[in-house]
Amino acid sequence: MFPEKLRPYFNYTKSQRNGLAVLFLLIVALQLVYHFADFSAIEKPDPKKQRWLAVQSAIDSMGKVSRREKKPKIYPFNPNFITDFKGYKLGMSVQEIDRLLAFRNTDRYVNSAQEFQKVTGVSDSLLRQIAPYFKFPDWVQNRKTAHYPISQYEKPKLAVLDINTATQDDLKKIYGIGDGLSERILKEKEKLGGFVSMEQMQDIWGLSPEVIGRLRQSFKVEHPQQVRKININEASVKELAQFPYFRYALAKSIVTYRSMNGLLKSSEDLLKISGFPVDKMNIIALYLEF
Repeated sequence: MFPEKLRPYFNYTKSQRNGLAVLFLLIVALQLVYHFADFSAIEKPDPKKQRWLAVQSAIDSMGKVSRREKKPKIYPFNPNFITDFKGYKLGMSVQEIDRLLAFRNTDRYVNSAQEFQKVTGVSDSLLRQIAPYFKFPDWVQNRKTAHYPISQYEKPKLAVLDINTATQDDLKKIYGIGDGLSERILKEKEKLGGFVSMEQMQDIWGLSPEVIGRLRQSFKVEHPQQVRKININEASVKELAQFPYFRYALAKSIVTYRSMNGLLKSSEDLLKISGFPVDKMNIIALYLEF
């Protein structure tokens, strides 16, 4: 049955054959146990772990509530003055923001959510989210209620008043001017004794070019001759230094020039004084007496 060379390797005694059979059965039995028996350890419930898992679920739920509360709130705003950053926070694309800015650069305004969508091209879903926060001026809403057509965002024209007789309430009627800026304008008028030109609005800190433009439309200087004037040839260094357009060094230079060259005869003589603000000459001259 086997080649002669291999026969010696297969000659076993009866006891050896019995041993091999037992070994084979043992291997088969171990393989069956390995494949079908469950060796996973039975984990006993840990009370501490159970309490921790219960607390963790509560922490997770609190975290979800906290994230909802941290969601940025949207407050009512006029969509005509949306900035790049504001538009980004609202979910507008760069192109939609650029369309609104280009429309505003033509000195036109949107007056409704529908016009806003027509100009910007925002989707219906985004419009539904942000339109409830649109806030237009009261006069726009009143004109809509009265069924007047609104072709342009125009503010009703106010009577042009003298800036020197304007009250804080008069100034606050200008869009962009509140309590702080109106008080600052009135304090500047008090220091000067009155304004002589609407150009002086540019010297008041906090007034943007747009707000100054609105002030020019509603106010003017009617009586510049009534302002308090300074006698440039008699005022002391201290009195000159109190004038808002002068500083102590300039006041001292004026008095020094006056003592060395005689009385100042006109505003042209002021140009000979070193450090004199030439760009403000036309305004300063209206506050001086020679």
